[in-house]
Amino acid sequence: MNGIFSHRYIRNLIRNDIMKQTIATLMVCFLFFMPASAEPNRADSIPVNPKDTESIDAIIAALYNVISGPAGEKRNWDRMRTLFLQEGKLMATGKKADGTMGKRVMSLEEYIITSGPFLEKEGFFEREIGRKTEQYGSVAHVFSTYDSKRSLQDEKPFMRGINSIQLWFDGKRWWIVSVFWQAETPDNPIPEKYLEKN
Repeated sequence: MNGIFSHRYIRNLIRNDIMKQTIATLMVCFLFFMPASAEPNRADSIPVNPKDTESIDAIIAALYNVISGPAGEKRNWDRMRTLFLQEGKLMATGKKADGTMGKRVMSLEEYIITSGPFLEKEGFFEREIGRKTEQYGSVAHVFSTYDSKRSLQDEKPFMRGINSIQLWFDGKRWWIVSVFWQAETPDNPIPEKYLEKN
């Protein structure tokens, strides 16, 4: 009797454990593959230009090109939308007036709304002056060093910094997952190794 009870008891424990694991696995799959309801479905008003997303070089060049332009020139924000995943983020970090570090995290639409008018009014040209790229399969990380000018005629840039760009290849094209940047400061100069291209 005790032997049978023990056998049934153990069998029930195993069955319950398997059911719990199965439910947990299904929940993880559900959460992983379900669409993000907080983000509205975005319909780009223009189709992607395949040349913008065919390689890492191409999508980085397109990113810098789309935000750059003279004062008074509208930027092609629809083109920028075709470069980013719908869930893509743009993030800035830097030292605040009190000496502490701060950050700002934006969706692409928030970036367009908040930064777009300034770029178009003042004029803004950003170019890549150094790059370090790491890639594994469909994942790539690019440390893209930049300098910024108000006009192409400016002798010196008013700002330099590093864009940390995460990219994803879906089997057909590259996507920008996030751009996280920090501007250079006198107490935090850009190391020479990030002023070279690999």
